[in-house]
Amino acid sequence: MELLINAAIPSHPRFSRINRAKQKPVRARAVCCSRMNEEVSGLSRAPSQMELQGHDNIGMSHFQSSNIGPEMKHNDIWRLFREAQQNILYLNKQRLMALEELKKMKREKQLLLDRLEQLEVATRANTGKDKLSYCWELLLRIDSMVLMGMIGTGEASDLRRLVMDFKVSVADVISDILHKRDSELLAELRHFSAKSKKNGFHIVHICTEMEPVVSVGSLASFVRGLSHALQGKGNLGIHLANRYANLDLDEVQGLREIKADFYSYFNGQLYGNRIWTGVVYGIGVTFIQPLYYSSFFSRERVYGYSDDFERFSYFSRASLDYIVKSGKQPDVLHIHNWETAIVGPLFWDIFVKQGLGDTRILLTCHGFDSQCLAEPDKLALCGLDPSRLHRPDRLQDNIKMHLVNILKGGIVYSNKVVIMSSMDSKSSIIRSLSNGLESTLAIHKDKLLIAPCGFDNSTWDPSKDKFISENYTANDIKGKAVCKVALQQHLGLSEHASTVTVGCIFSEGSDVDLENLKAVVRIASRRDVQFIVMRVGKKPTVNRAVETLQEELKDGNVKFINNYDEALSHLIFAGSDIILCQSFHDPILQVPLKALKYGAAPIALTLDDIRFRHVADHDFESTKFSQYISTTFENMSLSQALDEIKNNPLQWNRKIVDAMAKDFSWDAECSDVHISAYTSIRNL
Repeated sequence: MELLINAAIPSHPRFSRINRAKQKPVRARAVCCSRMNEEVSGLSRAPSQMELQGHDNIGMSHFQSSNIGPEMKHNDIWRLFREAQQNILYLNKQRLMALEELKKMKREKQLLLDRLEQLEVATRANTGKDKLSYCWELLLRIDSMVLMGMIGTGEASDLRRLVMDFKVSVADVISDILHKRDSELLAELRHFSAKSKKNGFHIVHICTEMEPVVSVGSLASFVRGLSHALQGKGNLGIHLANRYANLDLDEVQGLREIKADFYSYFNGQLYGNRIWTGVVYGIGVTFIQPLYYSSFFSRERVYGYSDDFERFSYFSRASLDYIVKSGKQPDVLHIHNWETAIVGPLFWDIFVKQGLGDTRILLTCHGFDSQCLAEPDKLALCGLDPSRLHRPDRLQDNIKMHLVNILKGGIVYSNKVVIMSSMDSKSSIIRSLSNGLESTLAIHKDKLLIAPCGFDNSTWDPSKDKFISENYTANDIKGKAVCKVALQQHLGLSEHASTVTVGCIFSEGSDVDLENLKAVVRIASRRDVQFIVMRVGKKPTVNRAVETLQEELKDGNVKFINNYDEALSHLIFAGSDIILCQSFHDPILQVPLKALKYGAAPIALTLDDIRFRHVADHDFESTKFSQYISTTFENMSLSQALDEIKNNPLQWNRKIVDAMAKDFSWDAECSDVHISAYTSIRNL
């Protein structure tokens, strides 16, 4: 026991000096007794030398006193032993706390390093965007110089080639563009005007929509998404758009008016137009605003008026007049839907001889359900000859032969036609979805290409999504389980990893879709499934239908979100095991594409005994997306998906990981099809 006490309470150096001076040995147990009445607080206080000298005789006689009973000594020893143990436990506790604090500091350090890395990546990205913006500013300033007569069209073409050549980084040399006068900027451009080899395509889009400035349907997201994808592959695209009266100028960075009007032909006369230029999300845009016919585009809606032919034929003619006036010589004029399809006949009948001999026409069509029929004489408004075009092999409508069909004219007069369809093949479109244009499409079948819609993978990517609880990838999918728990917590659902979570994000749907949703939810809710339904849109009739549906499906495992929430929609994709889809061809919301990227199976919103309404003709002419979906999820009902999750979890997980690894963004098949089309027509 004495050995234990001596180990717990180390000797003090002062005791050794005093004992040597008096030549009186002190036994170890006397040290223990001398501290009987002292306060113990972890480390006992040793007596000073003065105390020992002044009371030496009394102390020694006290140490040697035999009046202290054995029982009292025994209790004191155990008391000190317990105190020593408490001191050791306290020190161990302090050590553990110090280790935890150290771990915390290491974690905070790592988080700080990660944040610095993110900021560095963002800085590099912003630097790239700034350089691209410089290029756009230069191109737009060159247009302005041509309109004001400072340079000719030939020199303007050379300067544009210089800017477009990414090997010669003019933006690195010519800085502070906005604050330079035109004469100074022109002098610097001429200094770097050595001709260089062109790498990509020079594309001019003539379009009526572009996200986020003007967005009505799928065209807006397509124009923006494809343009970003093509720019990333070394191509530059200028966009000509209507200057609508309700245009949100806040969305346009540095929008400015070019102080030189240009004139375009319409209804037998020349009319002035004002030009506005700017950069929208890294894309150079030129807006055309008619001065005399200003009422054409000061409307509440973009489409749906009795004079739509006049409105969009004016814009198409003005766009071509501007291209010639500004000296542009693009490789491709990319036109979209019937609204700008008149550019085809205008180009080949009037403008090809005005310095555009090397330019070709590509038409992208987002469906044949929207067409424009007009009296043949109206073609004269924009300078066309009705007698030459009102023929069966040109613009004459196939059914109403006394009228001209503008979309048909775009097909006939374009070098290539890209039909946007994620699930249909070329033959099935011609046969079943041509809306009266079957014979025209059959004649021009060789110029038709099919491209799927894509999605914005810079915003929709679980590996870097800022809206979800934890990022994850196909190679490391653990973060998806974290997102599932976060989604359940956010919506007040029970947090069970084994419970299947089904998301459904739908736009203004029909009553049939809601009836299907109601039936599917009722059937699957008996199988311990959680449903999250989010609606996009504000139609009052749909609001009432959804409210009725919500009343009928009162269930703790069913949650309705009636107002679209961007952040929550990201979490729904990340936290869901399955996403119900109205259609696999979804050009507006792109729900199936986002579901695949986030590791949620896209399943058709149908009853178990009803197959998806779409019957695709999966042949060599269909898209890669269609071929993939047809072999994985197209023919799978919700009940079958739930069975596979339960009975074959390993096989299901492999299928999900494989889906996440696919690339169906704008950067992939969609841009590849268009680049292939540009390449094939450049040398025609």
